[in-house]
Amino acid sequence: MTSTPPDTTPPDTTLAASATPAPVPSAPVPSAPVPSSSDSPLPVAPVRRAPSGLASELRAIKIVCHRELLRWVTDRRRLIAGLVQPFLWLFVLGTGLSQVVETGTQGLDFRTFLFPGVLATSVMFTAVFSGVSVVWDREFGFLREMLVAPISRTSILAGKCLGGGIVATTQALVLVAMAGLAGVPYSPVMLVELVAILFLASMAITAFGLLLGARVSNIQSVMPVIQTVVTPMMFLSGALYPTAGLPTWLAVATKLNPLTYAVHPMRQVVFGRLDLSPEAIRALDPRLTWMGWPVPIGLQLVVLAALGLLVFAIAVRRFSRTE
Repeated sequence: MTSTPPDTTPPDTTLAASATPAPVPSAPVPSAPVPSSSDSPLPVAPVRRAPSGLASELRAIKIVCHRELLRWVTDRRRLIAGLVQPFLWLFVLGTGLSQVVETGTQGLDFRTFLFPGVLATSVMFTAVFSGVSVVWDREFGFLREMLVAPISRTSILAGKCLGGGIVATTQALVLVAMAGLAGVPYSPVMLVELVAILFLASMAITAFGLLLGARVSNIQSVMPVIQTVVTPMMFLSGALYPTAGLPTWLAVATKLNPLTYAVHPMRQVVFGRLDLSPEAIRALDPRLTWMGWPVPIGLQLVVLAALGLLVFAIAVRRFSRTE
């Protein structure tokens, strides 16, 4: 038996090499560009700042006033409610009481006597609600958006006052146009004087409403505060009754009421166009006096304007502290 010589040929590594997967070359990682001193910086959008000064403040007053007018025009329920109450006072109450108080009015229609007082009362309610509406602005966050704007609080509240004054005066023009139904003659000069006094009174009372709004913390407290403050103002102004022969304490309270300085001038303007005897004028339209001195109409209006400015300044200071 012959033996087979051992196989001394080297092993074939071709199959082993082909079975091993070839290494996959990795993708080159892009390197971050190295900034050079020659590169230009990226463009930056310019920041536009609102111009400051008197023009900016006047524009803010205009915008806030315009917003108040838009709120009034779009709220039809507010328009109707603002007209219903004066008509009730003048034509329902005035007609109902005319027979009872006929002997005390020296033959004058009681609706004619009520006309100036109802005008002032109508302006008072509308203006107060316009000022107190700042509570709703605070509740829904709009007031905070206005306060962070680069304008002063004085401009914001001045716009509110101007808007409230225009709203209250415009709404009262409906009653002024119906003066003939109350026995008041259509004198152009008288109508212009009434509208001017109404606008001054509405501005002052709107400022008073702003002060109330600064002190009211939530919406639920608005109506009780308004009723507590506005109702005495209405009854202590002489809008619904003559102020002649009042007790001393009531006469003093009447002279301390800001609304009195709007009712008396308007009543003097209206009664100046009526054909009344001196006795009737003394009984129905007694002059406002300070310690026996008759106060002129011009001074009464100056007092009304001064009280409005004082209340407005207090309201501005109050908002600066609380907001």
